Amino acid sequence: MNSTGNLILVGPMGAGKSCIGRVLAERFGLRLVDVDHEIEQRAGANISTIFECEGEAGFRTRERSMLAELLADDGMVLSTGGGAVLDPDNRRQLRERGFVVHLHVSVERQIERLARDRSRPLLARGDRAQVLHSLAAEREPLYAQVADLRFDTNHYTATEVASRLAQELQTHWHREAPARIDAGLQRAHSKEPT
Repeated sequence: MNSTGNLILVGPMGAGKSCIGRVLAERFGLRLVDVDHEIEQRAGANISTIFECEGEAGFRTRERSMLAELLADDGMVLSTGGGAVLDPDNRRQLRERGFVVHLHVSVERQIERLARDRSRPLLARGDRAQVLHSLAAEREPLYAQVADLRFDTNHYTATEVASRLAQELQTHWHREAPARIDAGLQRAHSKEPT
């Protein structure tokens, strides 16, 4: 059983990380933090604009910095971007700072789910199926490397996945209190009476 105060969702676009994360956060009484949303808030621009102005490398630099900042805290469901696992330092932090769930989805299901989505810069590069197959080949081994649990989202709605996943988490994930609170309690109990 893995003990940590954070639940981290990784996986490709269209896996349902944000929707499933919202339901899990409510169910476990945690706050939901979406890395891409936090980057947009900080930059004052959407992801597409950041890609346009700074390229993917610029976006990945922002992502690495934001992830490090967010993972310094506890008590959240963290929804990551699909490419967060590309950076070795990100992978290390994900493993160290949370219980990581890989939400798996097939390329065929991604194509269905993302059919109307025009907000994803990586999908604007030509044939969507080819792009998604290429991304899957590169990223699937990295998701596997960081994941404590792999969960298939292909045949379920976000609500169904969240419900089934919550049951799995009861067995595999033990939430511990944030370290800073534990440290505070230890200091309080170790004081000599006056």
